[in-house]
Amino acid sequence: MLPALVVERLPRMVRAIRCFGAGDNGDEPAILADELAGITAMVAEKFTNDRTAEGIQRAYFLTVGCVSLGIEHEIEDGDEDGAIDYLVEEGAEHAFQVGFRMVRDLAALPEDSLVGEYDNDPVYMQRRLKELFVDICSADPNQNWSGPERYEIQLGQRKAVQAIVRTANWLRRHHYEGPINDADLNAEGVIALAVIFAIEGGGRIVAKTGQKDFERLVSSVRKNKPDYEAGWAELMAKVPAQHQAVLAERIASYREHCTVIQKIQSRTSMKNLFAELENYAGSELDADYA
Repeated sequence: MLPALVVERLPRMVRAIRCFGAGDNGDEPAILADELAGITAMVAEKFTNDRTAEGIQRAYFLTVGCVSLGIEHEIEDGDEDGAIDYLVEEGAEHAFQVGFRMVRDLAALPEDSLVGEYDNDPVYMQRRLKELFVDICSADPNQNWSGPERYEIQLGQRKAVQAIVRTANWLRRHHYEGPINDADLNAEGVIALAVIFAIEGGGRIVAKTGQKDFERLVSSVRKNKPDYEAGWAELMAKVPAQHQAVLAERIASYREHCTVIQKIQSRTSMKNLFAELENYAGSELDADYA
């Protein structure tokens, strides 16, 4: 078996600088080197340690990666002449700012659909930004680097989570008993309750519930045997277009796999049904009677 081919993919800044060539480039290489040294010093002071050789080296790797991320965003892949022209004309600091802004905006997106009050705490947000900056932008100039790929993967994942959180927040604001303003949010739990209670029909939006109301739902469904699809259609008709994709995906999943919906018309005891509901609703479920 032949060995797999290893494709060299050094950080974009390194590939661009190689385009300077051996000829006379004037003062441009020296200016760029001075600019990179200044950025590295700033990164060491704010993110690593400007008093140790290891801190300076880590800061340099972060500078290389962040500048490279900025170039990747601004210049088409493979256009290394365009990349070095961009560095010379706009400056390495501009490329660094573009890359850092990308990381900062990424850090502002929710990582998880469980949102707590601490997520908006400035200290926590700064720590989260630093961790993401180090994870994506640390780039050894002599080794292959996958920072842009990691960035794109995380961006896609976090935008998907953001869509779930926004859908849950809309459902909370339109809860049938009035808006829910809890600081903590289990977005998946909110959506689960809305989908499960929608099978009753009538278009009532339920974003939080307790044992008493769930027992009422079970009794109603067992007695009236409603058309689940009609109930889901009524729910979808009330939800704005920007949230319908998330809700439609959950309805499709729950139609096939939700044990509460599968068992609600069976002889399953109320106690067991409520335990099943807890698996879906989590903290959005009040276990006590109202």
